[in-house]
Amino acid sequence: MIHMKGVFVLMRALSPRNWFFLGFLFCVGLMLSAFYFQFVGKLDPCPLCISQRIMVVAVGLVMLAAAIHNPGSRGIKIYAGVAGMTALAGAGISARHVWIQHLPASEVPACGPGLSYMFRYFPLTDTLRAMVTGTGDCAKVDWTLLGFSMPFWVLVCFLGLAVVAFAQFGNLQDRR
Repeated sequence: MIHMKGVFVLMRALSPRNWFFLGFLFCVGLMLSAFYFQFVGKLDPCPLCISQRIMVVAVGLVMLAAAIHNPGSRGIKIYAGVAGMTALAGAGISARHVWIQHLPASEVPACGPGLSYMFRYFPLTDTLRAMVTGTGDCAKVDWTLLGFSMPFWVLVCFLGLAVVAFAQFGNLQDRR
């Protein structure tokens, strides 16, 4: 069982700047994993996978900016809030992906053309809608770990990143 006192001691062991940098490195690791699965494992990403990647990059960039900027208490709150909310938005996309994967076959949305085709020939609003809501391609489970799909693990990662970001509110130190 995890004791909250231990969690707070762990959080205070590193400065917010270090936590933000570790969050950034974690996002880099997630993107490297995604590229490995795509280019080595030959698993083509679906529209929701691409959307999740965009959110991982967004969280990573916010955390990198926070680490480089090394702000005072007010700035830490702002960066933590933006990073946490961005991670929660990514978690929402991942949750939708997991939900689509668990739909009965009769309720799965229709499969669509590839994103490059959609960007070329479809209105931008239709392409963005497919990226956020998913298509039938998103229902396919190509890989699992411990019985859970990749979108589930990405959801767990987003939630972890949100916890790290929001925990910085309790890890404030007047640095100026």
